Amino acid sequence: MIKRKTDFVIFYLFALFFIVTIGFPFFWQVSNSFKLEREIFDIKWLPSVPTISNYTEAFIRQPLQTFLLNSFIIAGLSTAFAMILGSMTAYAIARTDIKGKKIILLVILSVSLLPPIVIISPIYNIIRSIHLLNTHAGLIIVNTLFCLTTTVWFLTPYFQSVPKSLEDAAEIDGASPFLCFVKIMIPIVMPGVFTVGILSFIGAWNEYLFALVMNPVRVKTVTVGLKMYESDNYIPWGTLMAASVVIVIPLIAVVLILQKKIISGLMAGGLKE
Repeated sequence: MIKRKTDFVIFYLFALFFIVTIGFPFFWQVSNSFKLEREIFDIKWLPSVPTISNYTEAFIRQPLQTFLLNSFIIAGLSTAFAMILGSMTAYAIARTDIKGKKIILLVILSVSLLPPIVIISPIYNIIRSIHLLNTHAGLIIVNTLFCLTTTVWFLTPYFQSVPKSLEDAAEIDGASPFLCFVKIMIPIVMPGVFTVGILSFIGAWNEYLFALVMNPVRVKTVTVGLKMYESDNYIPWGTLMAASVVIVIPLIAVVLILQKKIISGLMAGGLKE
């Protein structure tokens, strides 16, 4: 009984520690976004006179709505393409008897772990050679490639865990491999696809280096747009924090709306044979 109470207390202490350490920076950011400029560096939990002037300034100083739209287009299409191509690739790796499947997966994992700065030069040259610098398409291609590695790596075990007998039964009834993939496999692994899709969307939304190097003029994303608020002599901290809160809201909304599917995707690995 005493051990059970001790475990209970330790569990909640760790939970409280993680909530405070993860949630406090965001709380501080939100609180400062409603403060007047002169109160930003005062050690006060809440603003003395809450104001939304920082939020209006965030949209007046820079085209924040355009930055958001660009990020939605790039992150959304990158995630969609990565899910379509990645699920097909993962299914093929899981169901075919090709040699060296483990090596292929290790290579894919290695590519996903490479720091972007290491390969930015050749990728920049390729995108420039096909005349896609400063376009949505160039950044969508790059983000799709990075999301694709994560998608293939995580979805392959999901497809492998689905009993092969389900496809065998469908093929006996005349279903083609593509029909088995669309009608049988995808619905079963959908929780995993949702989870990987959310992770890919967040990764593409937060991507900074490629967005800065390849779209420096016309197509600015939210991560690059934040830098535009600064000047050589002045950093508008209140406006910057308000813009940061606006940028984070879509990610929080997506996670809250799809939290059940994300948790089910993390907990389930498909059906076991």
